[in-house]
Amino acid sequence: MNSQYFIDLEDQFGAHNYHPLPVVIDRGEGIFVWDVEGKKYFDFLSAYSAVNQGHCHPRIIGALHHQSKKLTLTSRAFYNSVLGEYEKFMTTTFGYDRVLPMNTGVEGGETAVKLARKWGYEVKGIPQNQAVVVFAKGNFWGRTIAAVSSSDDPDSFGNFGPFVPNFESVDYDDLNQLEASLSNPNVCAFMVEPIQGEAGVVVPNDDYLQGVRNICNKYNVLFIADEVQTGVGRTGKMTCCEHSNVKPDLLILGKALGGGVFPVSCVLGKDEVMLTLKPGQHGSTFGGNPLACAVAMESVKVIIEENMIQNAEQMGCIFREKLKNLKLPNIELVRGKGLLNAIKIKPFDNGKKAYDVCLQMKFNGLLAKQTHEHIIRFAPPLTINESQINQAIEIIEKSIKEIA
Repeated sequence: MNSQYFIDLEDQFGAHNYHPLPVVIDRGEGIFVWDVEGKKYFDFLSAYSAVNQGHCHPRIIGALHHQSKKLTLTSRAFYNSVLGEYEKFMTTTFGYDRVLPMNTGVEGGETAVKLARKWGYEVKGIPQNQAVVVFAKGNFWGRTIAAVSSSDDPDSFGNFGPFVPNFESVDYDDLNQLEASLSNPNVCAFMVEPIQGEAGVVVPNDDYLQGVRNICNKYNVLFIADEVQTGVGRTGKMTCCEHSNVKPDLLILGKALGGGVFPVSCVLGKDEVMLTLKPGQHGSTFGGNPLACAVAMESVKVIIEENMIQNAEQMGCIFREKLKNLKLPNIELVRGKGLLNAIKIKPFDNGKKAYDVCLQMKFNGLLAKQTHEHIIRFAPPLTINESQINQAIEIIEKSIKEIA
């Protein structure tokens, strides 16, 4: 049973809603993965930043194993002995009054939108059913009907309507457009990624997030930060917003919160917003389950105690500098923050694109994935060291030259 066997299984029996690279991963440890034939690869995607701590981190696996033998799920019909500890830990660590636990990143986004609307009606005084939520163009926070209703990507919204009403969008990194939109008294929230991941690791101007905070304050609008991909150490701070010294009203976390072993997400916020929800108005059977809580606490502790945030900052600077120093004609642009980085590929004379570079890097022992036609995202686990960065750079350079 080789790789093709497993690829054929998925092709025959699975929905065709993904187009993976042709590699079948069988095992992972740290920054490396192995395919079913035993070939070893650098993982430079980290499951879209869900594996910040590295594959199968022993402390996280230990927490999973320990809790799984004791209690895994009660639903929220009852209290459990782990959720309260998790809530205290998360609110203390991230500096918020309360946390609402969910499972996936898109559920976190949905939760934040519901909270914002509830706050808009009950606190801001927006007339019933008139609340507006504003998003940045180029956003990506999932594929539910609400998420695609905010998208400007035809692949996301094409033939999935009708869409959620009262969602508006403005250009990313454009404070003038944002202020014009938020001046509408019916706007309850602006939801934005501090760095747009799926759009191609688009990093805004240094003053953008501070400007967002100021405009939201001016018009009494909630600032929602979607840090599902940028949070939990990825950009060289615990949250990306910390680079700009701003605190959003609602903070959405996911992906790496589960340490790569369990789906965990949450929304953190202040009492004024969080306490608008009453029993029965929002929830999830699995949200706040004991297993998820135990895993999430250990996942965050590992990030902090093993200095992965500082390492992400240092290794990210080294990685970007080395990419720029390659001076390859087909690398148009290098951008990123911490260990969330991307290169923009200039189309090759032979018609090859970023996807072809990814295939060649796979052949040479490094896994990364393109986003759109000409951008490749690089996001290794935060445990990577400089020697491994150097080896990865050699593979990237070799692969691009071979494609050219």
